[in-house]
Amino acid sequence: MNAASFYAKAPKHLVAVDCIIFGFDEGRLKLLIMERKVAPMAGEWSLVGGFVQEDESTDEAAARVLAHTTGLDDIYMNQLHCYGNVGRDTGARVISVAYYALIRIKNHDKPLAREHGAHWLELHEIPELIFDHGKMIEDALAALRNNAQFHPIGFELLPEKFTLSQLRCLYEEIYRKTLDKRNFRKKILSLDVMEKLEEKDKTSSKKGAHLYRFDPEKYEALKRKGLVFEI
Repeated sequence: MNAASFYAKAPKHLVAVDCIIFGFDEGRLKLLIMERKVAPMAGEWSLVGGFVQEDESTDEAAARVLAHTTGLDDIYMNQLHCYGNVGRDTGARVISVAYYALIRIKNHDKPLAREHGAHWLELHEIPELIFDHGKMIEDALAALRNNAQFHPIGFELLPEKFTLSQLRCLYEEIYRKTLDKRNFRKKILSLDVMEKLEEKDKTSSKKGAHLYRFDPEKYEALKRKGLVFEI
């Protein structure tokens, strides 16, 4: 059998990318979901996604979908899993490669997101989603928790300058549990991966709280020493 006939007889499937987009705002971990505009299940809630084009990789397709919806590029993005159960999409035989992304909510293009019918919702507010998108969110949350424990990806969700309270609140949202304030402060400062700034955040008190900034060079130095980022 020659190559042409071999490929001609192979079954044809559609390949999609679906993006689980996390953001952190007002002390809450949030997800960007949208109202589906096409049949089947038009008007239902969905993750942000689209089909992979012939001239792009799945990574490129996910980056395109993210930029198209949020107006942002160079976003932290990690491939999660491939979802290919037969019948998972009622419209056609579709295999989906899912990615989870971390963005700073204040940086994204709000009018652009609204134009696409996208909304930021807290985790407990997420309604029932189409197909297997609920399973994708569960898997993405598990992956986020695992990676955040040993890699400084949580900083991708914070503004450039943040307080230790904001950082602790973020990790409490990721892990869905309360962290001891004193132990968390001691642990994160002992890693020496942040720069303490002279500026203070005085929104909650007159005395204010010192602002910090994640320092990639300090993190690289930590790795060179053979030490592990762990929270």
